Amino acid sequence: MAADASKAASPDAVDAPVAAPRGKKKLMLMMIIGLSLLLVVGGGAAAFFVMKQRAAAAAAAAEEESEDGQAAKEEKLDAKTAKANLKSAPTFVALDPFTVNLADREAERYAQVGMTLELTDPKSGDLLKAYMPAIRNNILLVLAGKTAAELMDREGKLLLAAQVRAAALKPLGYDVPDPAAAASATAKAKKPVDDGDEPPVRAVHFSNFIIQ
Repeated sequence: MAADASKAASPDAVDAPVAAPRGKKKLMLMMIIGLSLLLVVGGGAAAFFVMKQRAAAAAAAAEEESEDGQAAKEEKLDAKTAKANLKSAPTFVALDPFTVNLADREAERYAQVGMTLELTDPKSGDLLKAYMPAIRNNILLVLAGKTAAELMDREGKLLLAAQVRAAALKPLGYDVPDPAAAASATAKAKKPVDDGDEPPVRAVHFSNFIIQ
């Protein structure tokens, strides 16, 4: 009878170890399914975040492009305005070339100089024509007092241009101090240049400069 009991208990003893692996497999399956769901949800969230970032970047790029387009339009308008302002361009009056003996003592040197006066407005051209004999005389005196060495370098030419401007303005009543002695306190102007009355001759430009 004890043998029968052992025989009857032996099937249960065989089945018990089999039930445990099945429970573990089911638990592992559930864990795999849970992890899969987490991956799917996480991937969807990541995709949503990436798409949101891309949309924000696209919106920023569109806004920047719009601003660039607006800036380009404004630049075009500014260019048109600048072209319209060309109507107030300065007036240039070309003088007949000057040929004068220079002040060199060692050798006989002379200079041939072409000049153009830049005026503040077209009306000043008629005024200069009326005083042209006196203007040319003053300019010739300035040139005749120069040596070849003084006119060779750039600084000498710039000084000459300033002195020619002062000489051209003198017959018009503008006693501009000599640029070479601008620091002199004794120089007085009949019509001060800094009183708001802009002189009609704005600058002097050289069109030809030959020294022999």
